[in-house]
Amino acid sequence: MKKIYIHTDLEGISGIDRGEMIQEDSPDHRFCIERLMADTNAAVDGAFLGGADHVTVLDSHGGGGNFDLSLLDKRAEFDVKPNKKWWGIVDESYFGTFFIGAHAMAGTLNGFLDHTQDSTRIYNYSVNGRKMGELAQWAMVCAHYGVPLIMMSGDTAAVSEAVQFFAGIETVSVKTGVSRTSANLIPAGKAEELIRQAAKRAAEKSERIKPFKPLLPMEIKIEYTRADYCDHVETNPVLERLDARSARKISHSYQDFWV
Repeated sequence: MKKIYIHTDLEGISGIDRGEMIQEDSPDHRFCIERLMADTNAAVDGAFLGGADHVTVLDSHGGGGNFDLSLLDKRAEFDVKPNKKWWGIVDESYFGTFFIGAHAMAGTLNGFLDHTQDSTRIYNYSVNGRKMGELAQWAMVCAHYGVPLIMMSGDTAAVSEAVQFFAGIETVSVKTGVSRTSANLIPAGKAEELIRQAAKRAAEKSERIKPFKPLLPMEIKIEYTRADYCDHVETNPVLERLDARSARKISHSYQDFWV
């Protein structure tokens, strides 16, 4: 059975061109949810068109609560995260994973809503000396199970990041950032069709893209934006504080990717 696991975020979804739109109290928030479902459904449809037998989707932005399940393609399995872990039920049974709605890592010029996990607290995140973002984090988690990241959609900066990390990945740019909080969009219908076709191509590939596996053990380092955000390190015996704003740890598992 060919199974595809789809991870979703909100910042890199089509139709969203202003940062304030994704806030829950925004009058545009409902529109953002509808676009999230449209992009996700296009990826689901493309996966099935490409030969997938089973597709699972994860609502991951802000820990979940963003999906309107009445709009989700009925062929898709919705991951309710029974294990309460960030990566849901992805395991060795999946052929590959998609990342729909991706954004670029913290510090990316003209990356629309660029950040890594926490836009207020995190300045940089790196593994073995290489700066990474949430695309790489998700790919590492899936690599724990031997599952490669084979397709993504997001803004142009996120696409550029993806091709630097994952050889052979299928990508779709649905917008181009002109600042951190604004972007130029492509038409929503075109974005959906591009996602559908990229998902189809990814699912059709006979040879799996290699999982993203940094050398283990990994040195994981986080630079915080302020010294007080790093203070928690002092009470954690597996963390080492390097200076006022940075800490590190040595990890022996791709699932143990955070400080």
